[in-house]
Amino acid sequence: MELLEILDLNLALIVKFAKFFLEFISVLCVVIGLVKTLQQAYRFRHTPTSLLANVRLCFATWLALALEFQLGADVLATTISPSFDTLGKLGLLAVIRIVLNYFLGKEIKEERNL
Repeated sequence: MELLEILDLNLALIVKFAKFFLEFISVLCVVIGLVKTLQQAYRFRHTPTSLLANVRLCFATWLALALEFQLGADVLATTISPSFDTLGKLGLLAVIRIVLNYFLGKEIKEERNL
């Protein structure tokens, strides 16, 4: 029994480290996306609004990527402590990601057809 407890503690530690790393990458994605979006907005500041849609899509793409990493972090957290709170958070993030990716894909398709 002692070996299983040690393995369980080590697994929990690995999952917590991986969860932190994935959440850190998620934050980086949002920050990088913000910087890239501000650069594009500055470049297109005197252009028609149709080009500004690209600026919005740039940030939405980075947000979608950040949500992917956040979802991965929550999946890991759920594996070691599957409570109703973590399962609810995981389900909500999954729904947000699906809706965001659906509309983002739809907008990108429309922009490419113009």
